[in-house]
Amino acid sequence: MAASLLCLTPACSDDDNDDSIANPEAKKAASLINDIRKNPDAYSSQMGVSLSEVSARSALAWNDALAKVAQAKAEDMANRDYFSHVDLDGYGVNYFIYKAGYEIPASWYSDKSSNYFENIAAGNATADAMVKQLVYDGGRDNSSAGHRSSLLGISDWNSTCTDIGIGYAYNADSKYKHYWSVIIAKHGY
Repeated sequence: MAASLLCLTPACSDDDNDDSIANPEAKKAASLINDIRKNPDAYSSQMGVSLSEVSARSALAWNDALAKVAQAKAEDMANRDYFSHVDLDGYGVNYFIYKAGYEIPASWYSDKSSNYFENIAAGNATADAMVKQLVYDGGRDNSSAGHRSSLLGISDWNSTCTDIGIGYAYNADSKYKHYWSVIIAKHGY
């Protein structure tokens, strides 16, 4: 079962936000996301989409519980060769972040396939390319770009999120080779 792949022990507590949890590309992605959140319009050209109407937001705090779940999810997608918010055993990220000790309401993980927090990307070897893929979000306008809204806190829901964890995995034998999971959430809803 994929649930056993994730760190589901007390060691996954988000109380120890240790920078050593993430690989360098994951930390670089978090830093770029926070830079864009501070001054979205300055990144319009680089992201290939107008961010001039996107309000600046506070930086997201790195969270080890979310990072461990994101890393395990990216590795699972790479190793089991799929690309989906729901793993091959039917579990969504809400279940995994709850099991890792990240507090969310019980109704948000009672359906094991629920996902309110995860953005996934594939095929990009670098943090910059992955962030651009998610912020560009198919070139949609800001009102319908779900990944952009999540990363940049555009909607009312996403603007309240405070924490981020990112995972990256590579498997040369998988379809997309490079897999990313970006989880952005908030305690105490």
